[in-house]
Amino acid sequence: MMIDRTRPLWGLTIVGLGASLAPLDIAVNVALPAITAAFAIPLGDVQWIVVCYVLVYGSLMLICGKLGDLFGHRRIFRIGLFVSALGCAACALAPDWPLFLWARAGQGIGTALALSCTPALAISVYPADRRLRALAGFAMAMSLAAAIGPFVGGVVVELWGWPAVYWMRVPIALVTLALSGRLPSPRPEQRPFDALGAVLIAACMSALLLALVLSQRPVVPGWMAALLFAGALLLLFTYVRRTKHVAEPIIRPGLFADAAFAVPNAMNVLANLAGFSILLLTPYYLVNVLKLSPVMSGLVLALAFSGGLAGAPVAAVLVPRIGRRTTAFVGVCLVGLGLLPLGFTTAETAVPVVVMLLIVEGFGQGLLSVSYTDLVTDTLAARDRGVAGSLALLTRTLGIVSGASVLTALHAHAASGGFMAGYRFAFIAAGGGLLGALALSCLWPRAWFSR
Repeated sequence: MMIDRTRPLWGLTIVGLGASLAPLDIAVNVALPAITAAFAIPLGDVQWIVVCYVLVYGSLMLICGKLGDLFGHRRIFRIGLFVSALGCAACALAPDWPLFLWARAGQGIGTALALSCTPALAISVYPADRRLRALAGFAMAMSLAAAIGPFVGGVVVELWGWPAVYWMRVPIALVTLALSGRLPSPRPEQRPFDALGAVLIAACMSALLLALVLSQRPVVPGWMAALLFAGALLLLFTYVRRTKHVAEPIIRPGLFADAAFAVPNAMNVLANLAGFSILLLTPYYLVNVLKLSPVMSGLVLALAFSGGLAGAPVAAVLVPRIGRRTTAFVGVCLVGLGLLPLGFTTAETAVPVVVMLLIVEGFGQGLLSVSYTDLVTDTLAARDRGVAGSLALLTRTLGIVSGASVLTALHAHAASGGFMAGYRFAFIAAGGGLLGALALSCLWPRAWFSR
């Protein structure tokens, strides 16, 4: 039985439940010390838990979105849910470190398959004239899962140990899989799949993401990251040349020749790069400087995501009134205005002030997420909804991964003066840099102030 278009909330709930598997991975951060102890690995190797997962799903996101366009979003979503359940179970049962990392890579494949099709599925359960409501609901589901992830992770690790952060997602994936048969499944057009183009994109994204990861490891020679980055550029150049002779490329590079499309994509990367400073550095500030308990610190961080919960529905109201581009511009501006003052906080700063700034940043991210995804969706053809949604998710992933590298370097640059010196420098650079980039982007006013 399919979802009744007069009751689309049921369909959006199913899609949101499946999409929540990705942001719930934040719960793994809580379990990192226990995982490190269980496998007896050096602290420096713990980053591979994240790398094996993000590298795989980031590299495959666009390709899986295209597969959804060609073979049906519901079908690819369901395959992804099944693979995710297997991957999470394999992580929980892994007897040694190498098998655990292979299981994480398998989980990344499942995430790429399922997550890439969720924006398109969210749109499909609503009538066309209510697309913004669908995107707002989808963004709220992602923000809610990200907000509760660390808290739930802490509880299940305390009760059942680190494997529980993986086991808890297995029933979510299976329940969603059981319910997903009710989602719409229109018959897609018969179009060819560019397998070689898919390989080039996957290899390009893998090289780029790995270059960003290795660039933050002091033990890795700088030339290695530079070589990977150069390889990514070469693969990208090869893909662009190839698309001139392919009828149905994964994504058309010509889209990015228009500044009205390229600039918002670039600013979404930068906004997520800057915003990652909160997850990377603020926990240390809350615990070590403001002397908050881990529970209170988790609640304060959750408020940043609560800002996203509030910003998403507001974006759905603003876009019809002031336009998606202007709404996205306001969103980026609020992200910068929330981050910049955090660089001037001290041990004497009142907690409510920090909370207010986190909410402002989260609210800006909520505005940006909905309006930017709507812009990308409207720019690409309706038959490429999977590619559009996966592109919106991919730029977010690129921002987060590059943020881990750039922000770590910014903090280290000034950390000789103590943690707060590095913290201040990183946040001023993140917030001020984002606002500076936004001001520079106004050289192309069509990117922000045209309908």
